[in-house]
Amino acid sequence: MVITGRTTSVKLISVGWAKNGFPSLRSSRFHVSCAAKPETVQKVCEIVRKQLALPPESELTPESKFSALGADSLDTVEIVMGLEEEFDISVEEENSQNITTVQEAADLIENLIQKKGEA
Repeated sequence: MVITGRTTSVKLISVGWAKNGFPSLRSSRFHVSCAAKPETVQKVCEIVRKQLALPPESELTPESKFSALGADSLDTVEIVMGLEEEFDISVEEENSQNITTVQEAADLIENLIQKKGEA
């Protein structure tokens, strides 16, 4: 490769992946979704804050992990129940186990609302 009269060398780097491939793609289905509406994310934050009795000054972002906020598995189930009630949706158990962040919950809600509207 020649750049402005100087010769540079390009080194190739190989990356070895584990037998199972990408760790984040181990689920039986790979799902890509666009980001949820800001108002959905905000409503999820309100429900999480209420369910976990978080003080108003605690910061919640779309990337906030329920476990980092102190939620255990029962808290997560109760958060999902609150979301089902608020948005008039039904979350299957296999989907609820994949919800670990505010953004994941909001994206799932948007997806379920869209499917409900198409039905």
